[in-house]
Amino acid sequence: MALARTRAVALLGVDGQIVDVEAAITNGVPGLHLVGLPDTALSEARDRVRAAIFNSGETWPNRHVTVSLFPASMPKRGSGFDLAISVAVLGANEAVPIEACAGLVMIGELGLDGRIRPVSGVLPAVLTAAESGADTVIVAKGNVSEASLVPDVKVVGVGSLRALLALLRDLPPPEEPEEEAADLTSRAPADVLASRAEARRGDLDLADVRGQPVGRKVLEISAAGGHHVCFTGPPGCGKTMLAERLPTLLPDLDRGAALEVTAIHSVAGTLPADQPLITRPPFQAPHHTASRAALVGGGAGRLIRPGAASLAHRGILFLDESPEFGGGVLDALRQPLEGGEVVIARSGATARFPARFTMLLAANPCPCAAPRFRDCSCAPSVRRRYLARMSGPLLDRVDLKSELEEVTRAELRYDLTLAESSEVVAERVLTARERTRRRLADTPWRTNAEIPGRELRRRFAPPHAALAALDRPLADGRLSARGLDRVVRVAWTLTDLRGKETPTTDEVNEALGLWEGRT
Repeated sequence: MALARTRAVALLGVDGQIVDVEAAITNGVPGLHLVGLPDTALSEARDRVRAAIFNSGETWPNRHVTVSLFPASMPKRGSGFDLAISVAVLGANEAVPIEACAGLVMIGELGLDGRIRPVSGVLPAVLTAAESGADTVIVAKGNVSEASLVPDVKVVGVGSLRALLALLRDLPPPEEPEEEAADLTSRAPADVLASRAEARRGDLDLADVRGQPVGRKVLEISAAGGHHVCFTGPPGCGKTMLAERLPTLLPDLDRGAALEVTAIHSVAGTLPADQPLITRPPFQAPHHTASRAALVGGGAGRLIRPGAASLAHRGILFLDESPEFGGGVLDALRQPLEGGEVVIARSGATARFPARFTMLLAANPCPCAAPRFRDCSCAPSVRRRYLARMSGPLLDRVDLKSELEEVTRAELRYDLTLAESSEVVAERVLTARERTRRRLADTPWRTNAEIPGRELRRRFAPPHAALAALDRPLADGRLSARGLDRVVRVAWTLTDLRGKETPTTDEVNEALGLWEGRT
């Protein structure tokens, strides 16, 4: 009996696990038998691998082939195991040296003609390989730029099974036709839509918004401290325009955050083909008809995918027309708003996705959406029920609440060349974040909004005199214990924007007004 081993990576969420792929050839009915909890796509690998080996000029063993994926108790899915399975089978058939493939990690899907196609989730898979001690990873040529983001790992890109076998046999690579340049028609629909949305947002500027000085100020505070925002106001007052321009105020992602964001988008299959590393904060704006699974992630069985909350990690999750979302959909965000991650449990597996985002809600004050308050025909009870669709526990987690007013005729005629641009405001945001970074230098947190409540009270508590303004709201129930922490976090952000060393009564009072929506 011949036995050969190689390795692949199984992903569950953004977490990976090294999988040992073993192939054994024994006497018996000819065929390929996969064991180790493969899903449907992986079970179909037997047909892809067989055709690819034949079309690469190799011989398929005319005996029974058993391929084991260890650990056997862990569910495995996807077509990224094709490459490892094919090499293990050829190694067991003594077509390639067994020792040449034993220490390699291989990630790729095989076409019937033997070409190696790129797969999603390569970045977290290579990170897993590096953490396990692997020094060489074989990937498709289309995944090389993404895989090369991981340091201290040799990444080898191959275009076909024939070329990989030549490499393992220490032979010159075969001549192969050049691959056709990829265009938009060959990319995933989500990839194309993401690229178009990113290009559109690149043209946005805060100076385009007419009036709304309060909304601009709230946006600047949110960008400086990573605080959640809720805008209410009549249609056409600028809620959506302000929200779409929030990313233009944010600094670029640092290396660690960029890798986190890129790994999530890689798993989701939304990583732009021409952008292996996402360096700008992502912006997600799901429609109000989105389901709970679309918002926080989900899927049937072992196929668990990230939702908009995780795709917005280290960026913005904008929920326009918030009261129109289905019952319970918005409340599903309460856990990630507190913990910074989404944990999805299924009977066969549990997946974890990071989800530390800035949430921005926008809502009309009533269902009739009259352009002017005086034209509204809704009864007060109807207005209350409409806004109550955004539950109290959810709004309790929102740091900044602001009711925007109608834009006046004078503001509509205002010369936009005199308005502050995103570039000007972004400079102040960057300066404030630098002050925050220095204060939090010896902590794992990046912004004021991330500081846990216990550390906020122990290490970053404002002076008692400044907090005295919060005694009455706490006593009469207007301010909850969670709200107290959020007010203090906003007070620190206001302090950083003003270049002060510690919050005073002015910053605490202003932060309280922003939390209560009195601006």
